[in-house]
Amino acid sequence: MKFVSAVVAAAMLVAAPSLTPRADAHGMVYADLAERVSPAVVNIFTEQAAPEASVAGGMPNLPEGHPLNEFFKRFGGMPGGRGYRDSEPSRSLGSGFIFSPEGYVITNHHVIADADTIKVALSDEREFDARVIGSDKATDVALIKIESGFALPFVTFGDSAGLRVGEEVVAVGNAFGLGGTVTRGIVSAKGRDIRVGGPYVDYIQTDASINRGNSGGPLFNMRGEVVGMNTAIFSPSGGSVGIGFAVPSAIVSRIIDDLRDDGTVSRGWIGVGIQPVTDAIASALDLPEAKGTIVSTVSADGPSVGVLREGDVILSFNGQSLEKGRDLPRFVARTEPGASVPVEIMRDRARQTIYLTVGTREREAALTPAVVTSTPMMASVAPDLGVTLAPAQGGVQVISVEPGSAARSAGIERGDVITQVADRIVTSPEEVQNALVENTGDAVLMRIERDGRSLYVGVSLS
Repeated sequence: MKFVSAVVAAAMLVAAPSLTPRADAHGMVYADLAERVSPAVVNIFTEQAAPEASVAGGMPNLPEGHPLNEFFKRFGGMPGGRGYRDSEPSRSLGSGFIFSPEGYVITNHHVIADADTIKVALSDEREFDARVIGSDKATDVALIKIESGFALPFVTFGDSAGLRVGEEVVAVGNAFGLGGTVTRGIVSAKGRDIRVGGPYVDYIQTDASINRGNSGGPLFNMRGEVVGMNTAIFSPSGGSVGIGFAVPSAIVSRIIDDLRDDGTVSRGWIGVGIQPVTDAIASALDLPEAKGTIVSTVSADGPSVGVLREGDVILSFNGQSLEKGRDLPRFVARTEPGASVPVEIMRDRARQTIYLTVGTREREAALTPAVVTSTPMMASVAPDLGVTLAPAQGGVQVISVEPGSAARSAGIERGDVITQVADRIVTSPEEVQNALVENTGDAVLMRIERDGRSLYVGVSLS
């Protein structure tokens, strides 16, 4: 579905122009920008009902007619008595912005999550009840709607991909619940991974002041276009320290398309567990550089069964090279489910291209690799690794790791179970050592089981 910001014809609506300002040759002054876009920025207030009334100091469970009942009623613990307090509903505040004159408002998922009531206040202080159209926790994007009876001012999306580090931006929102607040700054960085929600967002970092209550508000470029939605701050105190993060408009607009269509978001899914290719893994596999991702597990009911294998290194997906470890989840999520796409992989030290039909990620798919139950026997030492090993069910268990050893540097831990060294499946310490002897490179790839998960580690032997 293509995103269209068009006025819906209705008898009660009148034409409402876009508030995207026209930039002259010298750009706009901040005051002009703020004046033009602020009417489309809203304050959002939510309320969640509290549990049943609580009792200050606690109330003993006394039978009816007990002589102490009157005491607690008069001095605390009973409705109307001293010390009694009704539980208050929890309230929160945030920001949002109108992107169509019919009253569609964009905000953060965490602003409206679990809310029983949502109110939207315009810049002129008129308030409206809002209903949730859809919400996506993974990207922290939500779509709500108000019914105003008239055409509302709105703003439009700009090109977040075209933003440059150092470019000026303006944030508008409901900081600390004070109402419309305008701050300015620059784009400090792009492509930030801040581990919020899922792996689907590369955030814009800005030093425009973002504080509590700014969540869900827009980040504008100097043409008055929305290039991001303010989502998170890095702060030891809860206030702005000049490091804020916004979801790029390219992601917001795509999610809103889905939410506006049917209230849900469909993402591509290929059903694999992955790890980034480290320098040691690249060396062990004779890769020219540490790029791509290595497949550590393949979901038994996923679309990759029979197509991808554990140990495959994915170098590109649907024509897009994997520069960073988190690229693959984003590329897959943006692919239309059902599409057959080319995937370039390295398998058995040879490059090849396979075709994979992308599935639908309707829910978080849990990978369930077999859990290895260890049964240690007499330990043996693998001096090349710096570990003590013992036979275990399904592999070879690491009993200890020497400080400063190659294994410690590679991230191998006590309790790990080694299941594969290079291309050999191993079931005893002797097989581990034999595989190391046969290895002719400066590094070796090892597959281990840890806490029910399969992982690959590259161990430097030089």
